[in-house]
Amino acid sequence: FFWQVGLRVIHISLPEGSSKDEIVNEILRLNDDPNVQGLALDLPESLCSSKVLNAVKPEKDVDGLSDVNLGRLVRGGASDCLVPPAACAVMELLEDLGVKTVLLVGADGAVGAALQCLLQRAGAATLSCRWKSPQLQSKLHQADVVIVGGTKPDDVPLSWIKPGTTIISCSRDLQSEKHNSGQQNSHAAENTVGSLAIAMRMQNMVKNTERWIQSQQCRKWDLRCLKLQPRSPVPSDIEISRAQSPKAVDVLAKEIGLLTDEIEIYGQTKAKVRLSLLERLKDQPDGKYVLVAGITPTPLGEGKSTVTIGLVQALTAHLHINSFACLRQPSQGPTFGVKGGAAGGGYAQVIPMEEFNLHLTGDIHAITAANNLLAAAIDARILHENTQSDKALYNRLVPVVNGVRGFSAIQLARLRRLGINKTDPETLTEEEISKFARLDIDPSTITWQRVVDTNDRFLRKITVGQATTEKGFVRQAQFDIAVASEIMAILALTASLQDMKERLGKMVVANDKKGEPVTAEDLGVTGALAVLMKDAIKPTLMQTLEGTPVFVHAGPFANIAHGNSSVLADKIALKLVGEKGFVVTEAGFGADIGMEKFFNIKCRASGLVPSVVVLVATVRALKMHGGGPNVTAGAPLKKEYTEENLQLVADGCCNLKKQIQITQLFGVPVVVALNVFKTDSPAEVDLVCKIAKQSGAFDAVPCNHWSAGGRGAVKLAQAVEKAANQKNSFRYLYSLELPIVEKIRIIAQKVYGAQDVELSPAAQSQVDRYTRQGFGNLPVCMAKTHLSLSHQPERKGVPTGFILPISDVRASIGAGFIYPLVGTVS
Repeated sequence: FFWQVGLRVIHISLPEGSSKDEIVNEILRLNDDPNVQGLALDLPESLCSSKVLNAVKPEKDVDGLSDVNLGRLVRGGASDCLVPPAACAVMELLEDLGVKTVLLVGADGAVGAALQCLLQRAGAATLSCRWKSPQLQSKLHQADVVIVGGTKPDDVPLSWIKPGTTIISCSRDLQSEKHNSGQQNSHAAENTVGSLAIAMRMQNMVKNTERWIQSQQCRKWDLRCLKLQPRSPVPSDIEISRAQSPKAVDVLAKEIGLLTDEIEIYGQTKAKVRLSLLERLKDQPDGKYVLVAGITPTPLGEGKSTVTIGLVQALTAHLHINSFACLRQPSQGPTFGVKGGAAGGGYAQVIPMEEFNLHLTGDIHAITAANNLLAAAIDARILHENTQSDKALYNRLVPVVNGVRGFSAIQLARLRRLGINKTDPETLTEEEISKFARLDIDPSTITWQRVVDTNDRFLRKITVGQATTEKGFVRQAQFDIAVASEIMAILALTASLQDMKERLGKMVVANDKKGEPVTAEDLGVTGALAVLMKDAIKPTLMQTLEGTPVFVHAGPFANIAHGNSSVLADKIALKLVGEKGFVVTEAGFGADIGMEKFFNIKCRASGLVPSVVVLVATVRALKMHGGGPNVTAGAPLKKEYTEENLQLVADGCCNLKKQIQITQLFGVPVVVALNVFKTDSPAEVDLVCKIAKQSGAFDAVPCNHWSAGGRGAVKLAQAVEKAANQKNSFRYLYSLELPIVEKIRIIAQKVYGAQDVELSPAAQSQVDRYTRQGFGNLPVCMAKTHLSLSHQPERKGVPTGFILPISDVRASIGAGFIYPLVGTVS
């Protein structure tokens, strides 16, 4: 029967004499098993204590015997609980007999309580009595139906039961059922519910499985949003964050449809989400995909993160639409520098602010550990190759263990890449041993640097190898900031643990002396890197000030990498919000950098199609692009930025217009979000919105979420919802088959507005090398200043007529892009 209805039933037989604690431990194990949707207990009466029955999760309790299920039944919620099968069977029999005076004898416990409730609800006159009660005889004479729990004592004569009375036995023992059926007498018709109760239990199993299937479907979240009470003047970000009490993260996870086994909790307010969720929800349709980008940044700050948070607070807390924000993890460098954190601001931020901005769940530390392990492996390998013979190297790489020498899987893969099809280490020739054991790294070509997540300027250029143990192997090296590591870019672009491992193996760290690439796989450390990154691959769940969900994952900078949060976080969020929901993610810096890379690199890696771009601008930033005076961090603003100046605003809108045009190159509708400051005049706000619409924006909306929370971004949310329903003709800017230089030229001319590009001899040499090595079909990730559309930070507005200089070209083969260096980038 079970197979016919599509149920798989596992029978677990515990040893005779198992204690209650042993039974409870087994029940708890099954509670935590995601493959078990229902749990039925067949235990002796002596073991059916409340401790055992209540150990079963209510949602898996197909026998309906837990206090939670009985409580729901008594309260009147029969639709959201499972009724004990024996009670169901009795009610089924009574339907044919008609409702009369019913006596429950010896029907104690959960089944008796359920029967009392069901009978009273059906309008029956209900009596109850114990077998040893002095009133038993008189009550038996009153009853038309006697429901018997357990076995009738011998000292209760059948003559006490009036003729024509129907007896229903609730015995759970089928042997007892067969035995009792032979003892019917002329006084009464006896019915047993054993077989019918088994059928009802099966029905409960089916019902429970149907409920579980429905719970896996996307639905409108039953989200308890947190109330905001905005103050004026607006307090500091940290004051606002500390004044709000976040929900426990496991509560938030349950509200948005995550299962208990799909989260790993880090304290009260953070949790990692397991990638198994993608497999569970693989058939769910995705929600709408919204990108927040901005005009060319200024020191005044445009507030992309604040808009991202304000928008999801408006969508979820005020318009009751499922929505998720996907943000990058802040780097410790900017957090302790002038820039500050990246949690948003005012009444539109991620909480708790301190946990968001510092350490989080340790992903950046994992990247640092993996990156520096690889850096150490490079230098160690060069030292060993410089100081040992081929035979000594080979013996260290393939040692004799317990008298046997064997290649590891990663070594066999290297042999195959070298064209050596042998599996026995003893059969390699001297030439093959040398080829296998020596990577012959050219130290002058090493591109893999050590990293640290702090602005430690004294590590920007270093000399390694000074210790006597390094035997004179001294070279110039450097530390980069941790988020600049290619491993960070891989984390942001990977699709799975296996994909990440393959990408880590492909990372090119140097060339050998023949000019061929040397990879992490050649060094044999891929497995170790993957182990260090196995938890970092899971997105971190947090919440906004209004209790709406946020994923924080990965954190590549947009001026030196592709500047977007992870593909995995976006994919999981798109499944969780459902078809009518929204996932809002943010691209770093201006649309010319972060957005261009989002479309050409991230969307290619994910296969996802964006629905809308939200372009963030401010009146005072536009004034700077219009020719306003320079701004120094911490210094008071000049009057041009605090007083109405329509001409300056109009002149600066050239940058906004250009960024709208860049968005239109990709065929995606754009909504302009104007972050309003108290110094902005209504005329200035109206002017920006008017020019934005004239320049091709679908809509332009003033926003006040910084001071009012999600309520201040409701109009923006409504505009985004409308824009998402527009026709979308998304396209990439260039074909991957084009030569590397041509892809660079298309970005320079169409996006930045350059007249042409000029490659240095070193850059051209690298382009030729990468093309020869087979890397020419990768997308391009420009490393360029974010402060101007050009390569010159001081040129605001829309520079034209410039030649874009490419000083060098490097490759992140594991991440999957070529990155040209434009001018000088720190």
